[in-house]
Amino acid sequence: VAINSNGDFGTPENLGRSINTEGKETFPYVTNEDEIYFASDGHPGLGGLDVFVGEIAKDGTIRNIQNLGNDVNSPKDDFAYVIDPVSRKGYFSSNKDGGQGSDDIYKFLETKRLRCIQELSGLITDAETGAILPGAKVTLFNNQMEAEGTTIADAKGSYSFPVECGKTYNVRAEKTDYTTREVSITIEKTTGKTTLSIALEKSTCKVTVGDDLGKCFGIKMIYFDLDKYNIRPEAALDLEKILATLNDYPTMKIDIRSHTDSRASFKYNEVLSNNRAKSTISWLIKNGIAPNRLTGRGYGETELVNKCADDVPCTEEEHQQNRRSEFIITAL
Repeated sequence: VAINSNGDFGTPENLGRSINTEGKETFPYVTNEDEIYFASDGHPGLGGLDVFVGEIAKDGTIRNIQNLGNDVNSPKDDFAYVIDPVSRKGYFSSNKDGGQGSDDIYKFLETKRLRCIQELSGLITDAETGAILPGAKVTLFNNQMEAEGTTIADAKGSYSFPVECGKTYNVRAEKTDYTTREVSITIEKTTGKTTLSIALEKSTCKVTVGDDLGKCFGIKMIYFDLDKYNIRPEAALDLEKILATLNDYPTMKIDIRSHTDSRASFKYNEVLSNNRAKSTISWLIKNGIAPNRLTGRGYGETELVNKCADDVPCTEEEHQQNRRSEFIITAL
C-alpha cells in the first residue's frame, strides 16, 4: 500500500503468487535492505506458522523466499519477526513448547546471515535408449574439484544434492559398462530447484596394453598453464576419470608422459615436463592409487603434436595442445 503525501493510505495491492499462497501470510515486516519478513503456513516449513524472508525486487515482486530454519521456527506457530538491520538484534513471537504461556515474545542476536540454498536434481539415463540407470554413482564437486557429496541414483534413476545459490559445481555420473561423464553447472542466485540430467554412453572400448587410456575412455589430455605444473581445476576433472578407471581395473598400470610446448629452452622444458609428470603421479597417489602402478617422465618439446616448433608463429591455443599429459597402459 502507498502512503500519500497528505498521510492518507492508497489502495492496497495484493503482492500476488510470488509470496502469497492458499494458506495464511501474516505479520509482514520490511527492512531498509529491501527485505520482507513474514509468517506463513502455506510455504514449506516446520509446522504451523513459520517465519520467512524474501527480497523485494525493483518491480515490487518478492523473490528468493527462504525459511529462517529451526533457530527461529518450530512445529508450532512462529510469527511477528522484527530485526534491526545494523545490530542484527530482534524479536519474534511463538507458542512453541517451553514458553511462559500461549504466545510468548523471544529475543535473539543473528550471528550469521542466511545462505541461499537450492536443490540440484536430475535423472541418470542411457544416452542411446533413454532408459533410466538406477544404481549409478553421482558425485558433486565444487569448482576446486573437492568432493562435496556422493549419492546413488534411486530406483527411478534420480539423484539430488543441496547446493548454494550462485556457485559453480561439477557433477560426475558413473556406472559399470558406461563411460564416466562430468557436467559443469552454475546455480542461479535464487532459491528453488535446478534440474541437471546426465546421459551416459555405453563403453565399447576394450583396453589393451599399449593403448592410450585417454583415447580409449574419452579422456582429454591434461593441459597445463604456461610455465606451470600445478593441476588446473579442469584438469582435475579429467584426472577423476583416470582415477575411476584405475579403480575399476585394480591390476592396470600406466605410464604418464608429459609434454611441453616449444617456448623456453630445451633444458627448461625437459625439467618442466618432468615436474608435470610428477605432479600428475602425485595427484593420483594422493587419491589412493598405489605408487607401483604408476610410472612416468617428461618429454619436453621432443614430441610436438603440431607445427609449433621454435620460431614458428602460433596461437596460444595451438601451443596449449602441446602442453599435455598422456596415459599409456603398460599392464592389465
